[in-house]
Amino acid sequence: MNFETILTGLVFISGMITLMDSVYFKKRRVSAKLPLIIDYARSFFPVLLVVLLIRSFLIQPFRVPTGSLEPTVLPGDFIAVNQYAYGLRLPIVHTKILSVGEPKRGDIVVFHYPPDPSITYVKRLIGMPGDTLSYIDKVLYINGKLIPQTLIGNNVDIEPAMPLPVLEKEENLLGIKHRIFIRESRANSRDFYNLKVPKDHYFMMGDNRDDSLDSREWGFVPEKNLIGKAFFTWLSWDSDKHRFRWDHLGKL
Repeated sequence: MNFETILTGLVFISGMITLMDSVYFKKRRVSAKLPLIIDYARSFFPVLLVVLLIRSFLIQPFRVPTGSLEPTVLPGDFIAVNQYAYGLRLPIVHTKILSVGEPKRGDIVVFHYPPDPSITYVKRLIGMPGDTLSYIDKVLYINGKLIPQTLIGNNVDIEPAMPLPVLEKEENLLGIKHRIFIRESRANSRDFYNLKVPKDHYFMMGDNRDDSLDSREWGFVPEKNLIGKAFFTWLSWDSDKHRFRWDHLGKL
Protein backbone atom coordinates (compact mmCIF):
# COMPACT_ATOMS: atom_id res chain seq x y z
CA MET A 1 0.00 0.00 0.00
CA ASN A 2 1.86 3.09 -1.22
CA PHE A 3 0.81 6.70 -0.73
CA GLU A 4 -0.90 6.87 -4.14
CA THR A 5 -3.10 3.85 -3.35
CA ILE A 6 -3.99 5.15 0.12
CA LEU A 7 -4.82 8.63 -1.21
CA THR A 8 -6.99 7.22 -4.01
CA GLY A 9 -8.80 4.98 -1.53
CA LEU A 10 -9.49 7.89 0.82
CA VAL A 11 -10.86 9.99 -2.05
CA PHE A 12 -13.14 7.13 -3.14
CA ILE A 13 -14.44 6.38 0.36
CA SER A 14 -15.02 10.02 1.34
CA GLY A 15 -16.60 10.71 -2.05
CA MET A 16 -18.99 7.77 -1.73
CA ILE A 17 -20.01 8.80 1.80
CA THR A 18 -20.60 12.38 0.62
CA LEU A 19 -22.63 11.15 -2.36
CA MET A 20 -24.74 8.76 -0.29
CA ASP A 21 -25.44 11.51 2.20
CA SER A 22 -26.55 13.91 -0.55
CA VAL A 23 -28.90 11.49 -2.30
CA TYR A 24 -30.15 9.39 0.60
CA PHE A 25 -29.31 10.22 4.23
CA LYS A 26 -29.80 14.02 4.01
CA LYS A 27 -33.50 13.67 3.18
CA ARG A 28 -34.11 11.38 6.16
CA ARG A 29 -32.01 13.27 8.70
CA VAL A 30 -34.01 14.73 11.59
CA SER A 31 -31.22 16.51 13.44
CA ALA A 32 -29.34 19.40 11.82
CA LYS A 33 -26.14 18.06 13.31
CA LEU A 34 -24.18 15.86 10.91
CA PRO A 35 -22.95 12.44 12.06
CA LEU A 36 -19.20 12.60 12.66
CA ILE A 37 -18.20 10.30 9.79
CA ILE A 38 -20.32 12.27 7.29
CA ASP A 39 -19.00 15.58 8.59
CA TYR A 40 -15.40 14.39 8.14
CA ALA A 41 -16.11 12.94 4.71
CA ARG A 42 -17.75 16.14 3.42
CA SER A 43 -14.91 18.26 4.83
CA PHE A 44 -11.99 16.20 3.56
CA PHE A 45 -13.31 14.98 0.20
CA PRO A 46 -12.67 18.19 -1.82
CA VAL A 47 -9.22 18.65 -0.25
CA LEU A 48 -8.19 15.04 -0.90
CA LEU A 49 -9.56 15.22 -4.45
CA VAL A 50 -7.51 18.33 -5.25
CA VAL A 51 -4.35 16.73 -3.81
CA LEU A 52 -4.94 13.57 -5.86
CA LEU A 53 -5.49 15.52 -9.09
CA ILE A 54 -2.37 17.65 -8.58
CA ARG A 55 -0.22 14.67 -7.63
CA SER A 56 -1.51 12.44 -10.43
CA PHE A 57 -1.66 14.90 -13.31
CA LEU A 58 0.48 17.97 -12.52
CA ILE A 59 3.39 17.88 -10.05
CA GLN A 60 4.60 15.27 -7.59
CA PRO A 61 7.34 15.73 -4.97
CA PHE A 62 10.01 13.05 -4.74
CA ARG A 63 12.86 12.60 -2.26
CA VAL A 64 16.12 11.25 -3.70
CA PRO A 65 17.49 8.71 -1.20
CA THR A 66 20.84 7.83 -2.81
CA GLY A 67 23.79 9.44 -4.55
CA SER A 68 23.40 7.62 -7.87
CA LEU A 69 22.85 10.94 -9.69
CA GLU A 70 25.72 12.87 -8.10
CA PRO A 71 26.88 15.52 -8.83
CA THR A 72 23.65 16.63 -10.53
CA VAL A 73 21.26 15.46 -7.82
CA LEU A 74 22.43 14.85 -4.25
CA PRO A 75 21.14 12.35 -1.68
CA GLY A 76 18.54 14.19 0.38
CA ASP A 77 17.38 16.39 -2.50
CA PHE A 78 13.64 16.91 -2.80
CA ILE A 79 12.76 17.28 -6.46
CA ALA A 80 9.60 18.32 -8.28
CA VAL A 81 8.41 15.93 -10.98
CA ASN A 82 6.38 17.03 -13.99
CA GLN A 83 3.63 14.41 -14.10
CA TYR A 84 2.29 15.34 -17.54
CA ALA A 85 5.64 15.57 -19.35
CA TYR A 86 5.18 12.11 -20.87
CA GLY A 87 1.39 11.96 -20.95
CA LEU A 88 -1.48 11.92 -18.47
CA ARG A 89 -1.96 8.60 -16.66
CA LEU A 90 -4.66 7.30 -14.35
CA PRO A 91 -3.57 6.78 -10.74
CA ILE A 92 -2.82 3.23 -9.52
CA VAL A 93 -3.32 1.51 -12.92
CA HIS A 94 -1.05 4.09 -14.67
CA THR A 95 -2.87 3.71 -17.99
CA LYS A 96 -2.05 6.61 -20.31
CA ILE A 97 -5.19 8.54 -21.23
CA LEU A 98 -3.61 11.44 -23.11
CA SER A 99 -0.27 11.81 -24.91
CA VAL A 100 1.29 15.19 -24.14
CA GLY A 101 5.03 14.83 -24.72
CA GLU A 102 7.74 12.25 -25.24
CA PRO A 103 10.89 11.46 -23.23
CA LYS A 104 14.10 13.04 -24.52
CA ARG A 105 17.65 11.87 -24.20
CA GLY A 106 19.28 13.49 -21.19
CA ASP A 107 16.04 13.86 -19.19
CA ILE A 108 16.18 12.99 -15.49
CA VAL A 109 13.28 10.57 -15.30
CA VAL A 110 11.28 9.24 -12.36
CA PHE A 111 9.87 5.77 -13.06
CA HIS A 112 8.61 2.54 -11.53
CA TYR A 113 11.54 0.15 -10.96
CA PRO A 114 11.01 -2.69 -13.51
CA PRO A 115 11.80 -5.64 -11.17
CA ASP A 116 9.43 -4.20 -8.54
CA PRO A 117 7.06 -1.45 -9.80
CA SER A 118 6.07 -0.55 -6.25
CA ILE A 119 9.52 1.07 -5.89
CA THR A 120 10.23 4.45 -7.50
CA TYR A 121 13.59 5.17 -9.13
CA VAL A 122 15.16 8.28 -10.66
CA LYS A 123 17.91 8.12 -13.33
CA ARG A 124 19.08 9.89 -16.47
CA LEU A 125 17.69 8.73 -19.81
CA ILE A 126 20.63 7.59 -21.93
CA GLY A 127 19.25 5.24 -24.59
CA MET A 128 16.19 5.82 -26.75
CA PRO A 129 14.17 3.08 -28.50
CA GLY A 130 16.19 1.72 -31.41
CA ASP A 131 19.57 2.95 -30.13
CA THR A 132 22.60 0.69 -30.05
CA LEU A 133 24.67 1.31 -26.93
CA SER A 134 28.13 0.34 -25.72
CA TYR A 135 29.92 1.20 -22.49
CA ILE A 136 33.66 0.58 -22.74
CA ASP A 137 36.30 1.69 -20.21
CA LYS A 138 33.70 3.99 -18.59
CA VAL A 139 32.92 5.78 -21.86
CA LEU A 140 29.55 5.66 -23.65
CA TYR A 141 29.03 4.97 -27.35
CA ILE A 142 25.62 5.66 -28.87
CA ASN A 143 24.96 4.27 -32.34
CA GLY A 144 28.70 3.88 -32.81
CA LYS A 145 29.49 7.47 -31.82
CA LEU A 146 31.81 8.12 -28.88
CA ILE A 147 30.22 10.35 -26.23
CA PRO A 148 33.01 12.77 -25.23
CA GLN A 149 33.97 13.51 -21.64
CA THR A 150 35.90 16.60 -20.51
CA LEU A 151 37.74 16.49 -17.21
CA ILE A 152 36.56 19.13 -14.72
CA GLY A 153 38.71 18.10 -11.76
CA ASN A 154 38.77 16.07 -8.56
CA ASN A 155 35.70 15.71 -6.37
CA VAL A 156 34.26 13.51 -3.62
CA ASP A 157 31.36 11.07 -3.66
CA ILE A 158 29.52 12.14 -0.49
CA GLU A 159 27.15 9.18 -0.14
CA PRO A 160 29.39 6.44 1.35
CA ALA A 161 30.09 6.39 5.10
CA MET A 162 33.65 7.26 4.18
CA PRO A 163 33.54 9.69 1.19
CA LEU A 164 35.51 8.43 -1.80
CA PRO A 165 37.61 10.45 -4.28
CA VAL A 166 36.21 10.64 -7.81
CA LEU A 167 36.90 12.44 -11.06
CA GLU A 168 34.25 14.95 -12.10
CA LYS A 169 33.76 15.18 -15.85
CA GLU A 170 31.40 16.91 -18.27
CA GLU A 171 29.73 14.50 -20.65
CA ASN A 172 28.30 15.74 -23.94
CA LEU A 173 25.33 13.43 -24.46
CA LEU A 174 24.71 14.23 -28.14
CA GLY A 175 24.21 17.91 -27.31
CA ILE A 176 23.09 17.54 -23.69
CA LYS A 177 25.99 18.55 -21.43
CA HIS A 178 25.96 17.36 -17.84
CA ARG A 179 28.40 16.40 -15.08
CA ILE A 180 29.28 12.83 -14.12
CA PHE A 181 31.42 11.11 -11.48
CA ILE A 182 33.98 8.44 -12.42
CA ARG A 183 35.76 6.37 -9.78
CA GLU A 184 39.12 5.36 -11.21
CA SER A 185 39.74 2.86 -8.43
CA ARG A 186 36.78 0.69 -9.49
CA ALA A 187 37.47 -1.92 -12.17
CA ASN A 188 35.76 -1.76 -15.58
CA SER A 189 33.47 -4.69 -14.76
CA ARG A 190 30.29 -3.12 -16.11
CA ASP A 191 31.26 -2.86 -19.78
CA PHE A 192 28.75 -3.94 -22.43
CA TYR A 193 28.81 -3.97 -26.20
CA ASN A 194 26.23 -3.24 -28.93
CA LEU A 195 23.16 -3.39 -26.73
CA LYS A 196 19.99 -2.67 -28.74
CA VAL A 197 17.21 -0.75 -26.98
CA PRO A 198 13.83 -2.35 -27.80
CA LYS A 199 10.78 -0.49 -29.04
CA ASP A 200 8.89 1.40 -26.30
CA HIS A 201 11.77 0.91 -23.85
CA TYR A 202 14.50 3.17 -22.45
CA PHE A 203 18.00 2.71 -21.04
CA MET A 204 18.69 4.59 -17.79
CA MET A 205 21.97 5.36 -16.01
CA GLY A 206 23.05 7.36 -12.99
CA ASP A 207 25.47 10.26 -13.36
CA ASN A 208 27.51 8.69 -10.56
CA ARG A 209 28.63 6.00 -12.99
CA ASP A 210 30.45 3.70 -10.57
CA ASP A 211 27.89 3.94 -7.78
CA SER A 212 24.53 3.53 -9.50
CA LEU A 213 22.21 0.53 -9.75
CA ASP A 214 20.67 1.12 -13.18
CA SER A 215 19.86 -0.42 -16.58
CA ARG A 216 23.32 -2.00 -16.66
CA GLU A 217 22.07 -4.41 -13.97
CA TRP A 218 18.31 -4.73 -14.32
CA GLY A 219 17.69 -3.87 -17.98
CA PHE A 220 15.39 -1.55 -19.87
CA VAL A 221 12.52 0.59 -18.55
CA PRO A 222 9.19 0.05 -20.38
CA GLU A 223 7.36 3.19 -21.48
CA LYS A 224 4.43 2.22 -19.25
CA ASN A 225 6.69 2.52 -16.17
CA LEU A 226 7.48 6.21 -16.70
CA ILE A 227 6.11 8.62 -14.09
CA GLY A 228 7.47 12.01 -15.11
CA LYS A 229 10.38 14.35 -15.66
CA ALA A 230 12.30 15.81 -12.72
CA PHE A 231 12.90 19.51 -13.29
CA PHE A 232 13.49 21.38 -10.02
CA THR A 233 15.17 20.92 -6.63
CA TRP A 234 12.90 22.63 -4.12
CA LEU A 235 14.66 21.43 -0.97
CA SER A 236 18.01 19.83 -0.14
CA TRP A 237 18.85 18.28 3.22
CA ASP A 238 22.28 17.06 4.29
CA SER A 239 21.49 14.23 6.72
CA ASP A 240 25.12 13.85 7.81
CA LYS A 241 25.61 17.50 8.81
CA HIS A 242 21.92 17.99 9.72
CA ARG A 243 21.51 21.18 7.73
CA PHE A 244 19.98 22.54 4.56
CA ARG A 245 22.15 22.82 1.46
CA TRP A 246 21.17 26.41 0.69
CA ASP A 247 23.32 26.55 -2.45
CA HIS A 248 21.40 23.63 -3.92
CA LEU A 249 17.88 24.98 -3.36
CA GLY A 250 16.07 26.17 -6.45
CA LYS A 251 18.42 24.34 -8.79
CA LEU A 252 16.93 23.39 -12.15
